[in-house]
Amino acid sequence: MTTLLMSRSCGRGMHFTARKAKQRSIGMRPMSIDSQPPSAKQNLTWPKYLEIRRQKRRWETAVTIPCTLLGLAGGVTYFGSLETDATKLIMGIDPMFFYGGCTVACMGLGYLIGPVVGSACWRLTHRRTMGLIEEKDREFHKRIVKNRVDPTAQSATNPVPDYHGEKVGSLHQYRQHQWLRDQAKFRRKAQFNEQ
Repeated sequence: MTTLLMSRSCGRGMHFTARKAKQRSIGMRPMSIDSQPPSAKQNLTWPKYLEIRRQKRRWETAVTIPCTLLGLAGGVTYFGSLETDATKLIMGIDPMFFYGGCTVACMGLGYLIGPVVGSACWRLTHRRTMGLIEEKDREFHKRIVKNRVDPTAQSATNPVPDYHGEKVGSLHQYRQHQWLRDQAKFRRKAQFNEQ
């Protein structure tokens, strides 16, 4: 390996420093574009990918609960501190009912924001493998789209089972146990009802 020399100009003249030697002396490593070796790129197997999906759902659920409670607490704090006049209606509704509805709406907003925040936090902690995970996501989605049923054949007695494959948590659930069998059962019911 060759050592790169950098020149710096100071007030007295030119000074040359060895860049790689300086990096080694302070413990720095040169940054590479890809932080993983090429052999690690093919290491994401289906069971590992499905486990990662399950962890992501757990993160989203774990963050949703506090976000919902924060929304409720924020709504109670804000709308509970407002002074109300019981004789003046708000949009034709009693102020207590209106503020109660707004508090519940704040809680619902927290419930909706929770999975987004949980997913963002999860993505921050899994930055190194996001390329692999997104690639497997695309491949998984292609398999789901290929094997899922036509939703136009659904009825009240025959609803579409897990259309997006959200409940698939393992290969066993996908293949033998649940998802593919539910899709086949739906197809049979839909064809039987048409005939």
